Amino acid sequence: MEAITQGVNNINFGADSHKKNRIQVSHSKKPLFFYVNLAKRYMQQHNEVELSALGMAIATVVTIAEILKNSGLAVEKKITTATVDMKEESRGWPVQKAKIEILLGKTENFDELMVAAAEEREAVDGEYQS
Repeated sequence: MEAITQGVNNINFGADSHKKNRIQVSHSKKPLFFYVNLAKRYMQQHNEVELSALGMAIATVVTIAEILKNSGLAVEKKITTATVDMKEESRGWPVQKAKIEILLGKTENFDELMVAAAEEREAVDGEYQS
């Protein structure tokens, strides 16, 4: 058992595949605002977040980025597009999928906006508990 654990601990992930501030967005696994809130948390911790998606999830990533930008929380730093080769799940045939990566950074007033949003939530919660 120890050898297996050691082997797993020694797996070498490529520099790209294990970024602490990357969110790989799925088309259908989580609701949109799960990703929006997660991106806010990552920006608080790392000052920037990288949103990544394949195929149908690309529209979701663009929507998340636009929500964050339009609310004054994020600025666009870099957008990368590519085509990646993958195996089709059902038949195992190679297929090409579109890929996008959007790097967002915090705006200058990110922290102020986050504090204001937290205070607003507390005020609303207080009203419901009264």
